[in-house]
Amino acid sequence: MNKLQHFKKATEIWTQKAKAIDFPPEITLNLETQKKLLNIIQVGEFYCYVFNLRTLEIEFVSESINAILGYPAKKKWTLQEMFNNYHPDDIPMYLNTENKIAEFFASLPPEKIHKYKARYDIRVRKANNEYIRILQQIVVFESHSETNELKSFGVHTDISHLKTSTKSTLSFIGMDGEPSYIDVKVKAIVPTVEIFSKREKELLKYLVEGLNSKEIGALLHLSSHTVDTHRRNILKKTQCKNITEMVGKALSEGWI
Repeated sequence: MNKLQHFKKATEIWTQKAKAIDFPPEITLNLETQKKLLNIIQVGEFYCYVFNLRTLEIEFVSESINAILGYPAKKKWTLQEMFNNYHPDDIPMYLNTENKIAEFFASLPPEKIHKYKARYDIRVRKANNEYIRILQQIVVFESHSETNELKSFGVHTDISHLKTSTKSTLSFIGMDGEPSYIDVKVKAIVPTVEIFSKREKELLKYLVEGLNSKEIGALLHLSSHTVDTHRRNILKKTQCKNITEMVGKALSEGWI
């Protein structure tokens, strides 16, 4: 899929989410509920936004987006502008995660929709083209059954100083005594980006097992020079300084 196809898939997921949820008569989060959400996530600088799933419009973005991402504060952000700032390698994960969130909220009884917060992280591009890791947290903000209105209140928190891993984790945090679901498994409706070639993945497996270039070359019928070239390419792709660092990252990221 290209970027436009990914965006169309995202709008399809959001539209289905709004249609699938069994609306309570009305939900409007009061100020105390909003404060509760903000108090939970204050682990770094953040900005807030309101997303209308019926109209697919961003209705509000707080001015603090300027301090975090460097974009000038403005009254109107388009959905595609927000979407285009996500790291391209994270888009498949983003779509799969949003689809799971849609399924989760659609499975809840109406009276519990506003008692859950969806949480996961993603890389977002700043105005200077640098990417930072953002913790995205979402709650249902308003719901009106007569107009089929559904709005989500979201918070983007900069957690770059807390997390260096590129592996995102989805959780549903229960509020007001509801149970939480941590590290929820996400079904891949959109294929994730594969950063390694088939040969590189073979090498990666043997490197994790502790084999040297000569031993790997013998197993794969390659010269030591060819193995060393693959090793350098793997280090470059993973942005690691040495094999030890790369092995640790491979294990933590689940690359093998």
